[in-house]
Amino acid sequence: MNVAVICDNEPYKEGLETGWGFSCLITGLEKNILFDTGPGWPLLGNMEKLGIEPKTVDIIFLSHIHDDHTGGLNGFLEKNPDVTVYLPESFPDKFKNKVQSSGAKIIEVEDSVKICEDVYSTGQVGGWIKEQSLIIRTDKGLVLIIGCAHPGIVKIVKTAKDLKKGDILLVMGGFHLEWATKGKIGKIISTFKKIGVRYVGPSHCTSEKARSLLEEHFDKNYINIGAGKVISIADLS
Repeated sequence: MNVAVICDNEPYKEGLETGWGFSCLITGLEKNILFDTGPGWPLLGNMEKLGIEPKTVDIIFLSHIHDDHTGGLNGFLEKNPDVTVYLPESFPDKFKNKVQSSGAKIIEVEDSVKICEDVYSTGQVGGWIKEQSLIIRTDKGLVLIIGCAHPGIVKIVKTAKDLKKGDILLVMGGFHLEWATKGKIGKIISTFKKIGVRYVGPSHCTSEKARSLLEEHFDKNYINIGAGKVISIADLS
């Protein structure tokens, strides 16, 4: 199983566009899953530069309604409408109708649901901004991919752990810590350690301060995320 970061604020591979948003492609499972679609413009261009053909994507998983995570969807569906789009039930009807009019199938997610073999949604978490995250069961532990963590990064991690009762190998994606104090970030790190999170790959809305503190505490188990980064689960121990 590999996770390729297609869109992110930060660069990793030279020649790729960056922008405020997030998208990654998960391969090596029963289905190829595109997690979020970034802010729009970088998605298809970066996919082409990374040698990723839109037609190889089977499932699109949208974490939440914000444009920096759904902006690339319409352009993608013009290239490949033959996909199933998993989106939170709370999405506006106008959005859902537009996706269906493209020819794509939608599945509205309220509670935790199985996406394909070993892959699950947390279900909608949060209040004002409802968000779903992706849980992948591997033989090394759970991989949790998060869009923006609006409901709170610790709440999402605890939800995933409670749902699947497994050790957490990796938490990656947006941690939503742009304005978090050093004290708050320290508490999150402490909770991660207590829960048993082994690797972290913070990106997008995490902030430089939070990334720096996470790297300091997780050391070799910190994964530097940016557009073009490919994480191979085989390389994690």
